[in-house]
Amino acid sequence: MDRNRQWLAARVGIRDSEGPRSESFCAFAIMRPGEPLIVTDATQDPRFVDNPAVLGAPYVRFYAGIPLVDAAGFALGALCVADTSPRLQTFDVYDLSHLARQAERLMSQR
Repeated sequence: MDRNRQWLAARVGIRDSEGPRSESFCAFAIMRPGEPLIVTDATQDPRFVDNPAVLGAPYVRFYAGIPLVDAAGFALGALCVADTSPRLQTFDVYDLSHLARQAERLMSQR
């Protein structure tokens, strides 16, 4: 993620490989390094209710993102999952957090 754009390194079910940061769920996730961002129903969340990805394709309803942080503590992006259905039950972030820590280790080896 940079000042204006978000790039998607890997994706399933989303056509575009990048988009404006202003429409990015991950831009909110990286604001709080060390904390997951869970959005159970984006149509009910004031931060995202007018988001183009909620109002139109891919019709995001659920989002869970873990900030990816470098050794200096800077959030570089997020590892996330999203769905077209809301998930109102509790989301277990353990596995997603574990994958995020693995991604951070891989990024630090570059």
